[in-house]
Amino acid sequence: MTTTIAHARLLWLTLTAGAALAGALPASAQQATGTSFVDDFDKIDRSVWYISDGWNNGAHQNCTWSKNQVKTEDGKLELGFAEGKSKDRNYLCGEIQTKKRFSYGTYEARIKTATGPGLNSAFFTYIGPADKQQHDEIDFEVLGKDSGTVQVNQYIKAKGGNEKLVPVGKPADQDFNDYAFVWEQNRLRYYLNGKLVQDVTDPSKIPQSPQKIFFSLWGTDTLAGWMGKFAYTQPTTMQIDRIAYTAPGDKCQFPESIACTLN
Repeated sequence: MTTTIAHARLLWLTLTAGAALAGALPASAQQATGTSFVDDFDKIDRSVWYISDGWNNGAHQNCTWSKNQVKTEDGKLELGFAEGKSKDRNYLCGEIQTKKRFSYGTYEARIKTATGPGLNSAFFTYIGPADKQQHDEIDFEVLGKDSGTVQVNQYIKAKGGNEKLVPVGKPADQDFNDYAFVWEQNRLRYYLNGKLVQDVTDPSKIPQSPQKIFFSLWGTDTLAGWMGKFAYTQPTTMQIDRIAYTAPGDKCQFPESIACTLN
């Protein structure tokens, strides 16, 4: 990722968290630590999730977060991207984030990504300056310019540069795939469909601060080098079938969880 893109990425995440905090989350929720859970998205539990609505995160983002682009249907969370005028943007997009913060453990999501160049379907954890914390982050991002790969990455004290592109196999927008990471103090492992695809053992490259869990779908007109040249043709959707977090030492949250088999 170039320096320009990295700066835009940092701005986007800072504003995302800042806008959410601007009236949504009480101080007690900001200090809470999340515990093990699984969510199959039969509905959106508003005690767990905050839905971004009514703002964008800078010139690089060509859509406005909209609660109307976040819904559940047939047991899946759907984040949409569609035409729709809001303030100075011509598109609407969806984002959801936990109200609590989570620390070491196993994070797993079953996702079918959106279709289209210039779009980013993301599953990640994040904390930053808006929460009066340093910027730490752990990412899975599928960029619409190449849905056959997923980018994994992490930021530590706002320093990134740990990107790795991993082949998905069948394009990620054609079927569901299982994305997971196991976060420990001295080790961070990324898994794709149960296979280990990245193993980080350098403590200086492993975040330490508790973070919130995010899912987001957004687009850009300006970051073509990273996300591809945006070309809208029709509404598209990122679908999440399940999210689970398993704290160290807790029992796994669903039978197929990698937490059931990890040593």
